[in-house]
Amino acid sequence: MAYHLIFEGAELAGKSWIMSQVYEYLENKFGNSTDILNGCHWFNADIGVYGTEHGKNVIKNYINIFEEIRDKNIIVEKLFISDLVYNELYSNKKINYSKEIKRLRKENFKIIFVKFPEDEKVLEKRIEDRLNIYPHYRKILKKPSWYIKQQKLYKERLIESGLDFLEIETKILPDQSIVKKIINWI
Repeated sequence: MAYHLIFEGAELAGKSWIMSQVYEYLENKFGNSTDILNGCHWFNADIGVYGTEHGKNVIKNYINIFEEIRDKNIIVEKLFISDLVYNELYSNKKINYSKEIKRLRKENFKIIFVKFPEDEKVLEKRIEDRLNIYPHYRKILKKPSWYIKQQKLYKERLIESGLDFLEIETKILPDQSIVKKIINWI
């Protein structure tokens, strides 16, 4: 049986690093080609459409892809929870994802909810790190209190989804114990 995981959480939580470690584990364990990385498929689904009129259609099409490759390991960086949160925070819109959640449940998707400590000093450091790597992030930069609000909304929408989830807090990164916890859970 293949592993199907969605990594959700507020910006600055540390999803990308954790995913890189889980990807490496799954690719090494299940990959069997010397030509193609075929042990795990990683979808970075946060492509600037969440919170826009395109979000739901893009997500439906991702789910079509996931159903096509259902026998493969799949990890996804942000999906419907992110679209819910972005629409609610930016446009005060509620989107109904009940059909998509049923499809994801049928494919045995689980969520890894990655969160940061609710400490503004930690977030200030993560913002500094983000801007050093991605200077363009300054265009959408928010105050630490905003990210804390975003994280709380993620948790609410995650619980409402009804999908199985594991909550991971990233006090410091890198932290291999987090990866071990995820591997044991899946």
